Amino acid sequence: MEAQELNNNQYHCIYAILSCLLLSITYVASLYVWSSPHTREHSSTIKKRFFSVFIMALISPVFLYFGMSNKVLEKVTIWELLGLRWSGLFQAIFIPLLLTMILFLGPLCLQGLNGQWKLYVEPMYWLGNARTLIWWRNLVVAPLSEEWTFRACMLPLLLQCFSPTTAIFICPLFFGVAHFHHVVERTKVGMEFKHAVILSTFQFIYTTIFGAYAAFLFAKTGHFVAPFAAHSFCNHMGFPDLTEVMAYDNFFKRAGFFSLFVIGLVAWCYLLTPLTNPSWFNNNIFWDKNFIQFKT
Repeated sequence: MEAQELNNNQYHCIYAILSCLLLSITYVASLYVWSSPHTREHSSTIKKRFFSVFIMALISPVFLYFGMSNKVLEKVTIWELLGLRWSGLFQAIFIPLLLTMILFLGPLCLQGLNGQWKLYVEPMYWLGNARTLIWWRNLVVAPLSEEWTFRACMLPLLLQCFSPTTAIFICPLFFGVAHFHHVVERTKVGMEFKHAVILSTFQFIYTTIFGAYAAFLFAKTGHFVAPFAAHSFCNHMGFPDLTEVMAYDNFFKRAGFFSLFVIGLVAWCYLLTPLTNPSWFNNNIFWDKNFIQFKT
């Protein structure tokens, strides 16, 4: 009996790794299945890729369903595993978003000084953005499809055979590596291959770090919307640009903004665990009193 259970565990672990690998490859391949002379910013390319990720959104949960052990599926539904549930939804939308905004304290203060905050209360600003496919791609479709495939459909598989901490750091590796496909797009528009590789390596590093954060949010809250909201906000803000701070001639102003960057990071580290207490989100799926894990 023990030997059979060991074989089942090994099967689920092998299936989990292979499924995550195959999902990563398939997700990227779906973006290039269309032959097009246009760049990724062209409307026809964006529309085709919208269709591709829609198909991926239908395919990805199949891997999750067939890869979960019967013990898990007896206790929770496939919808709960995907982070689609009502209990704790309101908290899962706003608390992780607030936490991510704290991390971006420096950039947000820069926007306030530059007057960009005034745009956020202008209806025409949002209406204008909503008319562009690039805005929908960056803030809605890309975060939605990536979090669905790379978090909601992968992390529960990995949690079956790895400790929560290990799973949270393995899961984003697939997400980070998937971003290397930008090497192809950058060289296609004329960038030198070496430069394209350097940029994509940098992108791999910060997307992997963000992926670990998103996986942490998903596991601690048990909600898909938590990493989606954080991902959309980060795409809106972009990678923090310290050169904008360096452009100020006033030393005290530069020092003040650098301090805000540091304060935001320190506060985020300090608040990360308290603000993601699973009990706040009624999350009894992925955790126990020590941390996140399946109650098998």
